[in-house]
Amino acid sequence: MTASDFGAALPRPKRDLLPIFAPLIVAAIAAPFIGSASSFVTLTAAGVAMGMMIFTMASGLTLAFGMMDVLNFGHGAFISLGAYVATLVFTPLASWAQADSWPLNLALLALALAAAVVVCGLFGLVFERLVIVPVYGQHLKQILATIGGSIVAEQLLYALFGPDVIALAPPASFRGSFVIGDAAIEKYRVVATLVGLVVFVGLTLALNRTRIGLLIRAGVQDREMVEALGYRIDRLFVGVFMAGAALAGIGGVLWALYRQQVHASMGGELLVLCFIVIIIGGLGSVGGCFIGAILMALIDNYAGFLAPKLALVANILLMVAILLWRPRGLYPVGGR
Repeated sequence: MTASDFGAALPRPKRDLLPIFAPLIVAAIAAPFIGSASSFVTLTAAGVAMGMMIFTMASGLTLAFGMMDVLNFGHGAFISLGAYVATLVFTPLASWAQADSWPLNLALLALALAAAVVVCGLFGLVFERLVIVPVYGQHLKQILATIGGSIVAEQLLYALFGPDVIALAPPASFRGSFVIGDAAIEKYRVVATLVGLVVFVGLTLALNRTRIGLLIRAGVQDREMVEALGYRIDRLFVGVFMAGAALAGIGGVLWALYRQQVHASMGGELLVLCFIVIIIGGLGSVGGCFIGAILMALIDNYAGFLAPKLALVANILLMVAILLWRPRGLYPVGGR
């Protein structure tokens, strides 16, 4: 039996297009209240960029649950680590960051992202071996163990980099805005959006069009069958966890440049948003995570503009509304 046979054996879900249009519906509802077309375009572009960054971070978390059935409350540590790795790359190459050159600036960003992938992936391997392996299949113990692991990791970051907030500005070419009519769209947000789209397309293709992706999906459906055919699912799952940690690292780099600062607790703060996104999207669903992240970010931006006090609880209200509509999220994974 080949990997393509696994794909053919997997159940094909019915196409459900309504959640895909949810962000468009929210934008259409918000537009009349915002009034100004330029403000609407700026807020929407900012929301999409924010959604892409949150998706990149949350996708690693939903991979770990959807593929491995692991609830990882230590995911925020990978986000913070990725941000610190970016500072280690940007500091010695400050001349590249200050140069008003797109090629140099893109090369610097690519180098920071690649370094975050490697370092966070390796840290994910260590974290999985030390913290996750003893608690496989035990959700309560996973929560306790990963929370403990995140606390230890955060304190290690404080010990290594100190308690002070580190400034991290985007490269020179990514500063400023594109002006379209009366609307201004920050250049860095466009870059972050493109990176998020690349991550989403890459994940989708990897899970649905590659041999490893099909083996992993088949292993989720029937682990015993795949292992009986000679495949080591446990090794594949280690790779999944490392990939999830690497994605968190990418998100940490993007978010640090977006906020222009790095500190050890930033991952823990973002972890709440990541969990809201994967709950909205459906635990284990990459596509649902993508839509949920954009939906949440748009509502956060619109609410912040229209009713700043409401913005403090907008994400929770969105999660409640989605779960009342679809108790298992926008695109639930079978059996979750």
